[in-house]
Amino acid sequence: MKRLFILFIVPLLVFTMNPFQVKADDKRTIQDEIIYDLLVDRYNNGRQASSDQVDIHDPYTYNGGDIDGITKMIEEIEEGGFTMISLSPVMENAVGGYHGYWVEDFYEVEDEFGSMEDIHTLVEKAHDLSMKIMLEIPLNYVAKSSPLVEEHPDWFKEVEVTPAYEATEWLEEVVAFDQSNEEVQAYLQDVALFWMEEAKVDGFQFAHADETDGDLLETIAFELKKKDPNFYLIATTLQNDGDVTHLLENEHLDAVANQEFYTAANEVFTKPDEPVSKVFEETSLTDDIRDLLYVDNLNTPRFSNNFGDNGRNRVTTWQIALAYLYLTPGVPIVYQGSEVPMYGPGYPENQYFVDYSSADPDVKDVFSQMAAMREQYKQFTHGDIEHVTSEQGMSLFKRTYDDRSIYVAINNDSESHTVTIDEVDEEFQLRGLIHDDTIRANDEGEFLIGMERESAEVFIIEGRKGFNWAFIGFVAGVFIVFVGAIIMLSIKQKKREKQAGK
Repeated sequence: MKRLFILFIVPLLVFTMNPFQVKADDKRTIQDEIIYDLLVDRYNNGRQASSDQVDIHDPYTYNGGDIDGITKMIEEIEEGGFTMISLSPVMENAVGGYHGYWVEDFYEVEDEFGSMEDIHTLVEKAHDLSMKIMLEIPLNYVAKSSPLVEEHPDWFKEVEVTPAYEATEWLEEVVAFDQSNEEVQAYLQDVALFWMEEAKVDGFQFAHADETDGDLLETIAFELKKKDPNFYLIATTLQNDGDVTHLLENEHLDAVANQEFYTAANEVFTKPDEPVSKVFEETSLTDDIRDLLYVDNLNTPRFSNNFGDNGRNRVTTWQIALAYLYLTPGVPIVYQGSEVPMYGPGYPENQYFVDYSSADPDVKDVFSQMAAMREQYKQFTHGDIEHVTSEQGMSLFKRTYDDRSIYVAINNDSESHTVTIDEVDEEFQLRGLIHDDTIRANDEGEFLIGMERESAEVFIIEGRKGFNWAFIGFVAGVFIVFVGAIIMLSIKQKKREKQAGK
């Protein structure tokens, strides 16, 4: 029976396969990931244990989130289409250091978050779901109360950076490592190797990397990659206008935060009638797969808050934003709660606990749908990009991999628009993956792509479809053979039973 099932199903799948679909292979790279950026203390309380430091009514101290809480909710994260979780720093912190940046001991896990065993359990659960876990590693600062400050006073200097956001007021309680000191360099390199080996995670997010000495970061990244070339290394920034030249020149980093994208995306997608082409122009978009793309983070106002202030619909706006975030070259990193969505004009509201009880299922569906398309079509993770045409607030771009193209249309206008393309053979048709629209060539061999106001669509190229009699005949023939084989097996079984009864 099993052989008959295989003979029936496999040819059917092969026959119906879309020849223009290129699926991602099993060997993942950073470009295949969608990162969920998570603030451990503000995600989920798994242990429900009491603590003198926890006060759920005080947004400036621990609120009770822990590693076990993430493990308990990881399937929820996976269902949103996320393939990797980046945890905020979990090292032992000073009192009140819920954010993880007041490090007192670089070699211990903060008790409020759990233990190293909890991290191992999370990593194992993630791997069971084909997900990965990344740790945020702070290399620049240490709490003023850390024993290191008294033991090695020559290792430190005053913080020189001026905070750009209220959320970075934690800088007032830290001192900076003097990263020109060779002992500091050796110490921080050992810290990085320790967490790589002990935590068993799949990568690091280097926090505030724009403030890290370039030579030191390159040395640490080199040593980590030497131990495991597949260990992911990404770099995020403290300031949205920081100097990232040394990060872009570091060939050992897999992705670097694209600050220009953050600014352009918030200028364009948070209000209607802004041309999508401005994002292309202002970010100098190429096929740079090392861009780490984001629309907000724990320091900035929430993206949902920004467009909500302008009266935009949360479902359609997230669809437009994700069409760009997920389907252009680079690595998307999404701040926790975006899929709910959560709001917050700034600190501390932008760091509130994720409230799944108020989730909008339509928004969650948008995240899942966009992630599914990104995973299914390799054009979106490894293909070239070309800006095809624009019409006011509407833009059409093309992703191509292995000579097979997919079109993405985004209309950010408050009015409908139509664009024309003539580069597709009229023997084919365009089929929309989001709204299931079908577009065929007109008498001039042109394809007219009309888009409703504030919408996005993804078009694959496929053969024109009428009644596919060859396919129908094939299915009917296989079905007849399948049924006939079952009847024959049934007759033989009855004969054996009859003979056994004699």
